[in-house]
Amino acid sequence: MTPSRFQEITGRYRDLSIAVLGDFCLDRYLEIDPAKREVSLETGLPVHNVVNVRAQPGGAGTILNNLSALGVGAIFPIGFIGEDGEGLELWGAMEKRPGVRLDYLLKTVQRRTFTYCKPLVMAPQKPPVELNRLDFKNWTETPALLQGVLLERLRTAAGSVNAIIVLEQVDISETGVVTQKILAGLSQLMEADSELLVVSDSRRGLRGYPPVVLKMNAAELESLTGATTPLGMDEIKQVAVDLARDRGRRVFVTLAERGILAAAPSGEIEHVPALPVRGAIDTVGAGDAVTANLTSALAAGATLREALEMATTAGSVVIHKLGTTGTASVEELAELLTRDA
Repeated sequence: MTPSRFQEITGRYRDLSIAVLGDFCLDRYLEIDPAKREVSLETGLPVHNVVNVRAQPGGAGTILNNLSALGVGAIFPIGFIGEDGEGLELWGAMEKRPGVRLDYLLKTVQRRTFTYCKPLVMAPQKPPVELNRLDFKNWTETPALLQGVLLERLRTAAGSVNAIIVLEQVDISETGVVTQKILAGLSQLMEADSELLVVSDSRRGLRGYPPVVLKMNAAELESLTGATTPLGMDEIKQVAVDLARDRGRRVFVTLAERGILAAAPSGEIEHVPALPVRGAIDTVGAGDAVTANLTSALAAGATLREALEMATTAGSVVIHKLGTTGTASVEELAELLTRDA
């Protein structure tokens, strides 16, 4: 990509409005100093002494972080947080992100704030080592009234944004934001405005989603299409094209070290290889960086290949940020993407 084309695309980001519908989470990092060793007198067990605590938006909030890092002008999270300490912390962290507007984020006593608590052993001159996570989740179905409020906020936001990103982060269906009721409402929005750009990703798989742009990894593609054995590259291309034609929307498939593949309903296929690894890596958050960059680039008028180049580069930036769920800024993208142009 030439520097001028890169600037043309990213220069439009400040004028974009993007809604993020999904499961917003608090990522809380507990940094442990292994040199401060103690043994509990009461239990005889080793004590992990925490010397620093970091918190940032996670789950759908990771997409929000990436959109903010790209300089997207208006970012509207649509979801819920609990009226608890973690919710207060998450609200404050989101509020500080440039471009983020909390008009559609719902505080409720009916749910607790989804939280990933991540203990990290921080030894000098070594990559952080993550210990067993402590998670806080909701284990019951999201109340119908709460779903109704979220659906109304989605409908209101849809009339004023350039794109919507949907991220389902929960493991148990109907316990988060992206319920069957919300998907039905999203389908109605697509019927009313067939040009609305909606990009969806779900860790539980995208079966049953309305005709939106799908973003998934190779294993999720295999599961969605009923493949019983791992697909080769040629098979992935054919399956992705068939899926795009059937749904009338583009399909994106992340392929780890093999890069990212895209298929359009027209039959167009693009594949951009991954960038070489430049040291130790941590893949947490790379998929969300890809989603944010694909959506922003497409909303700004990028071609299919240009969007893939942006997303692949963002993934490469993020995996080299250790001990955090990182983001990729426009400056970081430019350093890698345009240096050989």
